[in-house]
Amino acid sequence: MAKNSKSIPGRGLRVADQIQRDLSLIISAELKDPRVGMITLTEVQVTPDYAHAKVYFTSLRDTPEQIKTTLTCLNNAAGFLRMHLGKRLHIHTLPQLHFVHDMSTMNGIAMSKLIDEAIATNADHPKSEADDVSSESDSKE
Repeated sequence: MAKNSKSIPGRGLRVADQIQRDLSLIISAELKDPRVGMITLTEVQVTPDYAHAKVYFTSLRDTPEQIKTTLTCLNNAAGFLRMHLGKRLHIHTLPQLHFVHDMSTMNGIAMSKLIDEAIATNADHPKSEADDVSSESDSKE
């Protein structure tokens, strides 16, 4: 047995990855709540003592009401999910599950739209005369 968890490199990451895989299977196969809908688990972060795990998810239905409903249902089913996770995962401490909606996808889409708008406005504005004069003087040198 290791004296310190740091002596086992990447164990926390491996445990988090296994929790993510197992939870996604349990949610799709065992959880029968229709309010949860189709979700994707994007990341699991486990504390060093394995007491708590933050489970990040995205949903096809990203309206604020649907996100709130899904989050409530997942948090209510956390005990059920933890019980089934315990049957699959054999570690000394099984973490408490805390579900968090992952906003990174929505933020990425918003940033992509802003970039597309900036490119479109840049293409709509022709070069001004000042730009033409400065480029001519650069080419003469």
